[in-house]
Amino acid sequence: MGSRDGSGDSTGGQGYAADIDSIREAQARIAPYVHRTPVLSSTSIDAVAGKQLFFKCECFQKAGAFKIRGASNSIFALDDEQASKGVVTHSSGNHAAAVALAAKLRGIPAHIVIPKNAPACKIDNVRRYGGKVIWSDVSIESRESVCKRVQEETGAVLIHPFNNKYTIRWWFNFWCGPCCKGHKPFNTYSGSRAKRC
Repeated sequence: MGSRDGSGDSTGGQGYAADIDSIREAQARIAPYVHRTPVLSSTSIDAVAGKQLFFKCECFQKAGAFKIRGASNSIFALDDEQASKGVVTHSSGNHAAAVALAAKLRGIPAHIVIPKNAPACKIDNVRRYGGKVIWSDVSIESRESVCKRVQEETGAVLIHPFNNKYTIRWWFNFWCGPCCKGHKPFNTYSGSRAKRC
């Protein structure tokens, strides 16, 4: 489950952020809410690099970035009581939009603390997904302070941009995908030029 302090850790700090079971659990949890994006390669770029390279095309992902994976895993891991008061995060970019969208998919409020110098397009994304924008100054201290205040006022659960085991698990899921789906590991691809995971 989630945690009030944003760690996503209900074990009191013991144990690892991810193991194979939690990664598979994350994969199943987020599957209905994210795209299986392609892994592409380019013989022209391979020739320049002198190696076979693979590109995970998360530009085709919902919300336009990979961040929706961690946000979805974090938000859909919350129990109903935790989720009922919504979520809060701080971000000036893709995590902000991802949390807003994942919260919308779950049907709960999203309070998004955004620094005043954030790009207009990022702010528009948050609002388009139904997130409530709350302004902070540009420093990380201000972001965290405003986020804490919103959390105390609303009871919302903090979805930390990176320091949260549910956010971390999507990363392993992201790269484990081709292997867990029965594809060859990245370094053994030689035929097909596209895979999805």
